[in-house]
Amino acid sequence: MAAVDEWETAAPRRRRSGARRPRARAVAAAAAGSPEAGLEADPGVVLRRLREAEGDLLLSDFWSSALDTVNRCLTKHREQLEAPVGSLSGALGRLHLAESAVAPGSAPADAVAPGACQLKCVCYGLGSFATCVVARNQLAFLLLLLEKCQIPRSHCWVYDPLFSPLEIAVLNRLGVAVLSENEEGKRSVAGEPTLFYMVHCGTALYNNLLWRNWSVDALSKMLIIGNSFTGLQERLLTRTLQKSYSYIAKVLKGLEELEFAQTAQYVDTFNDTAVHWFPVQKLQQLSTEVWTFREEPEYQDCEDLEIIRKERRKSPQPLS
Repeated sequence: MAAVDEWETAAPRRRRSGARRPRARAVAAAAAGSPEAGLEADPGVVLRRLREAEGDLLLSDFWSSALDTVNRCLTKHREQLEAPVGSLSGALGRLHLAESAVAPGSAPADAVAPGACQLKCVCYGLGSFATCVVARNQLAFLLLLLEKCQIPRSHCWVYDPLFSPLEIAVLNRLGVAVLSENEEGKRSVAGEPTLFYMVHCGTALYNNLLWRNWSVDALSKMLIIGNSFTGLQERLLTRTLQKSYSYIAKVLKGLEELEFAQTAQYVDTFNDTAVHWFPVQKLQQLSTEVWTFREEPEYQDCEDLEIIRKERRKSPQPLS
Protein backbone atom coordinates (compact mmCIF):
# COMPACT_ATOMS: atom_id res chain seq x y z
CA MET A 1 0.00 0.00 0.00
CA ALA A 2 2.71 2.46 0.96
CA ALA A 3 4.66 1.67 -2.19
CA VAL A 4 1.64 2.45 -4.37
CA ASP A 5 0.95 5.75 -2.63
CA GLU A 6 4.59 6.74 -3.02
CA TRP A 7 4.42 6.16 -6.77
CA GLU A 8 1.21 8.15 -7.07
CA THR A 9 2.76 11.21 -5.48
CA ALA A 10 6.18 10.88 -7.05
CA ALA A 11 5.43 12.88 -10.22
CA PRO A 12 3.27 15.88 -9.30
CA ARG A 13 2.12 18.45 -11.79
CA ARG A 14 4.71 21.21 -11.42
CA ARG A 15 3.51 24.76 -11.69
CA ARG A 16 4.62 26.60 -14.83
CA SER A 17 6.75 23.63 -15.91
CA GLY A 18 7.36 22.22 -19.36
CA ALA A 19 5.49 19.44 -21.10
CA ARG A 20 4.97 16.28 -19.12
CA ARG A 21 3.76 12.79 -19.63
CA PRO A 22 -0.05 12.80 -19.51
CA ARG A 23 -1.43 11.93 -16.10
CA ALA A 24 -3.92 9.51 -17.64
CA ARG A 25 -1.18 7.38 -19.15
CA ALA A 26 0.88 7.47 -15.99
CA VAL A 27 -2.08 6.40 -13.87
CA ALA A 28 -2.92 3.62 -16.30
CA ALA A 29 0.64 2.32 -16.22
CA ALA A 30 0.66 2.39 -12.45
CA ALA A 31 -2.66 0.62 -12.11
CA ALA A 32 -1.70 -2.08 -14.56
CA GLY A 33 1.47 -3.00 -12.73
CA SER A 34 0.34 -2.25 -9.20
CA PRO A 35 -0.11 -5.07 -6.66
CA GLU A 36 -2.96 -2.98 -5.23
CA ALA A 37 -4.93 -3.19 -8.47
CA GLY A 38 -5.93 -6.78 -7.80
CA LEU A 39 -7.04 -5.95 -4.24
CA GLU A 40 -9.58 -3.31 -5.30
CA ALA A 41 -12.23 -5.79 -6.47
CA ASP A 42 -14.83 -4.76 -3.90
CA PRO A 43 -16.83 -1.57 -4.57
CA GLY A 44 -17.36 -1.30 -0.82
CA VAL A 45 -13.61 -0.88 -0.28
CA VAL A 46 -13.44 1.93 -2.86
CA LEU A 47 -16.49 3.65 -1.36
CA ARG A 48 -14.99 3.44 2.12
CA ARG A 49 -11.76 5.02 0.91
CA LEU A 50 -13.74 7.75 -0.82
CA ARG A 51 -15.54 8.54 2.44
CA GLU A 52 -12.18 8.70 4.21
CA ALA A 53 -10.86 11.05 1.52
CA GLU A 54 -13.93 13.27 1.93
CA GLY A 55 -13.40 13.37 5.67
CA ASP A 56 -9.77 14.37 5.27
CA LEU A 57 -10.72 17.10 2.81
CA LEU A 58 -13.37 18.55 5.10
CA LEU A 59 -10.84 18.87 7.92
CA SER A 60 -8.20 20.50 5.72
CA ASP A 61 -7.37 24.16 5.26
CA PHE A 62 -7.34 23.51 1.52
CA TRP A 63 -11.06 22.67 1.39
CA SER A 64 -12.25 25.88 3.03
CA SER A 65 -9.92 27.97 0.89
CA ALA A 66 -10.85 26.21 -2.37
CA LEU A 67 -14.56 26.40 -1.61
CA ASP A 68 -14.25 30.14 -1.01
CA THR A 69 -12.50 30.50 -4.38
CA VAL A 70 -15.24 28.55 -6.15
CA ASN A 71 -17.97 30.51 -4.38
CA ARG A 72 -16.48 33.85 -5.42
CA CYS A 73 -16.53 32.86 -9.09
CA LEU A 74 -19.98 31.30 -8.86
CA THR A 75 -21.37 34.41 -7.19
CA LYS A 76 -20.10 36.63 -10.01
CA HIS A 77 -21.39 34.13 -12.55
CA ARG A 78 -24.81 34.08 -10.88
CA GLU A 79 -24.99 37.88 -10.94
CA GLN A 80 -24.12 37.82 -14.63
CA LEU A 81 -26.92 35.38 -15.40
CA GLU A 82 -29.43 37.42 -13.44
CA ALA A 83 -28.53 40.78 -15.01
CA PRO A 84 -29.83 41.94 -18.42
CA VAL A 85 -26.35 42.59 -19.87
CA GLY A 86 -25.65 43.00 -23.58
CA SER A 87 -27.07 40.17 -25.66
CA LEU A 88 -28.25 38.34 -22.54
CA SER A 89 -31.63 40.04 -22.34
CA GLY A 90 -33.53 39.06 -19.24
CA ALA A 91 -32.65 36.60 -16.53
CA LEU A 92 -31.03 33.45 -17.88
CA GLY A 93 -31.08 31.45 -14.66
CA ARG A 94 -30.43 31.56 -10.95
CA LEU A 95 -27.56 29.94 -9.09
CA HIS A 96 -28.44 29.92 -5.37
CA LEU A 97 -24.99 30.27 -3.84
CA ALA A 98 -23.75 32.20 -0.85
CA GLU A 99 -21.77 35.38 -1.17
CA SER A 100 -18.08 34.84 -0.54
CA ALA A 101 -18.00 37.60 2.08
CA VAL A 102 -19.87 36.60 5.24
CA ALA A 103 -20.55 39.06 8.01
CA PRO A 104 -19.38 38.17 11.54
CA GLY A 105 -21.98 36.15 13.41
CA SER A 106 -23.81 35.11 10.23
CA ALA A 107 -23.79 31.80 8.35
CA PRO A 108 -20.45 29.94 8.00
CA ALA A 109 -18.25 30.66 5.02
CA ASP A 110 -18.97 27.34 3.32
CA ALA A 111 -22.74 27.67 3.56
CA VAL A 112 -24.87 27.98 0.45
CA ALA A 113 -28.22 29.69 0.17
CA PRO A 114 -31.27 27.42 0.26
CA GLY A 115 -33.26 26.66 -2.86
CA ALA A 116 -33.00 24.64 -6.01
CA CYS A 117 -29.88 25.11 -8.10
CA GLN A 118 -30.06 24.97 -11.90
CA LEU A 119 -26.31 24.52 -12.28
CA LYS A 120 -25.26 21.28 -13.98
CA CYS A 121 -21.86 19.61 -13.82
CA VAL A 122 -19.69 17.68 -16.27
CA CYS A 123 -16.50 15.94 -15.12
CA TYR A 124 -13.77 14.72 -17.45
CA GLY A 125 -10.46 12.99 -16.75
CA LEU A 126 -10.68 11.71 -13.16
CA GLY A 127 -8.45 8.75 -13.88
CA SER A 128 -8.30 5.42 -12.02
CA PHE A 129 -9.63 6.51 -8.64
CA ALA A 130 -9.84 2.93 -7.33
CA THR A 131 -6.04 2.64 -7.28
CA CYS A 132 -4.79 6.23 -7.49
CA VAL A 133 -4.86 8.43 -4.38
CA VAL A 134 -4.68 11.66 -6.41
CA ALA A 135 -7.68 10.67 -8.55
CA ARG A 136 -9.60 9.56 -5.44
CA ASN A 137 -9.01 12.92 -3.76
CA GLN A 138 -10.23 14.71 -6.88
CA LEU A 139 -13.41 12.62 -6.90
CA ALA A 140 -13.93 13.27 -3.18
CA PHE A 141 -13.63 17.02 -3.85
CA LEU A 142 -16.19 16.76 -6.65
CA LEU A 143 -18.71 14.93 -4.45
CA LEU A 144 -18.36 17.52 -1.69
CA LEU A 145 -18.65 20.35 -4.20
CA LEU A 146 -21.88 18.91 -5.62
CA GLU A 147 -23.30 18.80 -2.11
CA LYS A 148 -22.27 22.37 -1.20
CA CYS A 149 -23.53 23.78 -4.51
CA GLN A 150 -26.77 21.80 -4.19
CA ILE A 151 -26.25 20.12 -7.55
CA PRO A 152 -28.06 16.76 -7.59
CA ARG A 153 -25.68 13.94 -8.40
CA SER A 154 -28.03 12.91 -11.20
CA HIS A 155 -27.17 16.27 -12.81
CA CYS A 156 -23.46 15.43 -12.87
CA TRP A 157 -22.05 13.57 -15.87
CA VAL A 158 -18.61 11.94 -15.65
CA TYR A 159 -16.31 10.27 -18.16
CA ASP A 160 -12.81 8.92 -18.41
CA PRO A 161 -11.72 6.25 -20.91
CA LEU A 162 -9.63 4.73 -18.09
CA PHE A 163 -12.64 3.84 -15.92
CA SER A 164 -12.72 0.13 -15.11
CA PRO A 165 -16.00 -1.82 -14.74
CA LEU A 166 -15.44 -1.63 -10.96
CA GLU A 167 -15.11 2.17 -11.07
CA ILE A 168 -18.21 2.50 -13.24
CA ALA A 169 -20.10 0.38 -10.71
CA VAL A 170 -18.90 2.64 -7.89
CA LEU A 171 -19.94 5.77 -9.76
CA ASN A 172 -23.35 4.27 -10.42
CA ARG A 173 -23.72 3.60 -6.69
CA LEU A 174 -22.78 7.19 -5.99
CA GLY A 175 -25.64 8.32 -8.22
CA VAL A 176 -23.71 10.28 -10.85
CA ALA A 177 -24.34 9.71 -14.55
CA VAL A 178 -21.52 7.88 -16.35
CA LEU A 179 -21.22 8.82 -20.01
CA SER A 180 -20.82 5.88 -22.38
CA GLU A 181 -19.11 7.79 -25.20
CA ASN A 182 -15.79 9.57 -25.37
CA GLU A 183 -16.88 13.11 -26.23
CA GLU A 184 -13.29 14.40 -26.33
CA GLY A 185 -14.58 17.42 -24.40
CA LYS A 186 -16.87 18.49 -27.27
CA ARG A 187 -19.96 18.97 -25.14
CA SER A 188 -22.37 21.85 -25.56
CA VAL A 189 -23.86 23.61 -22.55
CA ALA A 190 -27.13 23.56 -24.52
CA GLY A 191 -28.23 26.87 -23.03
CA GLU A 192 -27.86 25.72 -19.41
CA PRO A 193 -25.39 27.02 -16.79
CA THR A 194 -22.76 24.30 -16.52
CA LEU A 195 -19.71 23.73 -14.34
CA PHE A 196 -16.96 21.67 -16.00
CA TYR A 197 -14.67 19.86 -13.54
CA MET A 198 -11.49 18.97 -15.46
CA VAL A 199 -8.52 18.86 -13.09
CA HIS A 200 -5.18 18.10 -14.80
CA CYS A 201 -6.76 17.25 -18.16
CA GLY A 202 -4.94 17.46 -21.48
CA THR A 203 -4.84 20.90 -23.12
CA ALA A 204 -6.75 19.66 -26.18
CA LEU A 205 -9.72 18.76 -23.99
CA TYR A 206 -10.12 22.39 -22.87
CA ASN A 207 -9.62 23.59 -26.44
CA ASN A 208 -12.32 21.21 -27.71
CA LEU A 209 -14.75 22.37 -25.03
CA LEU A 210 -14.24 26.01 -25.98
CA TRP A 211 -14.68 25.24 -29.69
CA ARG A 212 -17.97 23.44 -29.07
CA ASN A 213 -19.30 26.45 -27.14
CA TRP A 214 -17.71 29.21 -29.22
CA SER A 215 -20.19 32.05 -28.75
CA VAL A 216 -20.72 34.82 -26.22
CA ASP A 217 -23.99 33.26 -25.08
CA ALA A 218 -22.61 29.76 -24.50
CA LEU A 219 -19.29 30.73 -22.92
CA SER A 220 -21.02 33.13 -20.52
CA LYS A 221 -22.94 30.16 -19.09
CA MET A 222 -19.79 28.10 -18.41
CA LEU A 223 -17.37 27.74 -15.54
CA ILE A 224 -14.28 25.53 -15.68
CA ILE A 225 -12.34 24.11 -12.74
CA GLY A 226 -9.11 22.88 -14.28
CA ASN A 227 -5.60 23.77 -15.39
CA SER A 228 -4.86 27.48 -15.16
CA PHE A 229 -5.19 28.98 -18.64
CA THR A 230 -2.66 31.60 -17.62
CA GLY A 231 -0.29 28.77 -16.72
CA LEU A 232 -0.87 27.14 -20.11
CA GLN A 233 0.00 30.42 -21.79
CA GLU A 234 3.23 30.68 -19.81
CA ARG A 235 4.28 27.06 -20.41
CA LEU A 236 3.55 26.75 -24.12
CA LEU A 237 5.34 28.51 -26.94
CA THR A 238 3.15 31.26 -28.40
CA ARG A 239 3.16 29.67 -31.85
CA THR A 240 2.18 26.27 -30.37
CA LEU A 241 -0.70 27.78 -28.40
CA GLN A 242 -2.00 29.74 -31.39
CA LYS A 243 -1.64 26.88 -33.88
CA SER A 244 -2.66 23.81 -31.87
CA TYR A 245 -4.88 25.32 -29.16
CA SER A 246 -6.22 28.40 -30.90
CA TYR A 247 -9.47 28.64 -28.91
CA ILE A 248 -7.58 28.85 -25.63
CA ALA A 249 -5.30 31.49 -27.15
CA LYS A 250 -8.28 33.53 -28.38
CA VAL A 251 -10.28 33.42 -25.16
CA LEU A 252 -7.47 34.49 -22.79
CA LYS A 253 -8.63 38.12 -22.90
CA GLY A 254 -12.25 37.08 -22.42
CA LEU A 255 -12.03 35.24 -19.10
CA GLU A 256 -11.30 35.67 -15.43
CA GLU A 257 -9.62 33.02 -13.31
CA LEU A 258 -8.91 32.50 -9.64
CA GLU A 259 -6.27 29.94 -8.70
CA PHE A 260 -6.63 27.54 -5.80
CA ALA A 261 -4.32 28.34 -2.90
CA GLN A 262 -1.86 25.52 -2.32
CA THR A 263 -1.27 23.43 0.79
CA ALA A 264 1.34 20.72 1.22
CA GLN A 265 -1.32 18.05 1.78
CA TYR A 266 -2.92 18.46 -1.67
CA VAL A 267 -0.12 19.94 -3.76
CA ASP A 268 -0.06 16.87 -6.03
CA THR A 269 -3.83 16.85 -6.42
CA PHE A 270 -4.73 20.45 -7.21
CA ASN A 271 -1.55 22.30 -8.14
CA ASP A 272 -1.94 24.68 -11.09
CA THR A 273 -5.73 24.46 -10.70
CA ALA A 274 -7.98 27.49 -11.18
CA VAL A 275 -11.65 28.39 -11.53
CA HIS A 276 -12.46 30.11 -14.83
CA TRP A 277 -15.55 32.05 -15.85
CA PHE A 278 -16.31 34.27 -18.83
CA PRO A 279 -17.68 37.79 -18.22
CA VAL A 280 -20.00 38.97 -21.00
CA GLN A 281 -18.34 42.39 -21.09
CA LYS A 282 -14.92 40.84 -21.80
CA LEU A 283 -16.28 38.43 -24.41
CA GLN A 284 -18.03 41.24 -26.27
CA GLN A 285 -14.76 43.17 -26.47
CA LEU A 286 -13.15 40.44 -28.57
CA SER A 287 -12.99 41.23 -32.28
CA THR A 288 -15.53 39.99 -34.80
CA GLU A 289 -12.80 37.95 -36.49
CA VAL A 290 -12.30 35.97 -33.28
CA TRP A 291 -15.89 34.74 -33.39
CA THR A 292 -16.06 34.21 -37.15
CA PHE A 293 -13.45 31.44 -37.27
CA ARG A 294 -15.03 28.25 -35.87
CA GLU A 295 -13.12 25.41 -37.50
CA GLU A 296 -13.11 22.17 -35.52
CA PRO A 297 -9.67 21.36 -34.02
CA GLU A 298 -7.84 18.47 -35.68
CA TYR A 299 -4.38 18.27 -33.96
CA GLN A 300 -2.85 16.42 -36.91
CA ASP A 301 0.63 17.85 -36.35
CA CYS A 302 0.35 18.20 -32.57
CA GLU A 303 2.88 16.28 -30.48
CA ASP A 304 2.16 14.99 -26.96
CA LEU A 305 -1.59 15.51 -27.29
CA GLU A 306 -2.32 14.34 -23.70
CA ILE A 307 -5.83 13.05 -24.37
CA ILE A 308 -7.18 9.65 -25.30
CA ARG A 309 -9.16 10.10 -28.51
CA LYS A 310 -12.21 8.10 -29.44
CA GLU A 311 -11.89 5.48 -32.13
CA ARG A 312 -12.75 6.71 -35.59
CA ARG A 313 -14.84 4.39 -37.71
CA LYS A 314 -13.25 3.62 -41.01
CA SER A 315 -15.28 4.53 -44.07
CA PRO A 316 -16.41 1.47 -46.02
CA GLN A 317 -14.33 0.80 -49.10
CA PRO A 318 -16.20 1.04 -52.40
CA LEU A 319 -16.74 -2.22 -54.22
CA SER A 320 -14.45 -2.62 -57.19
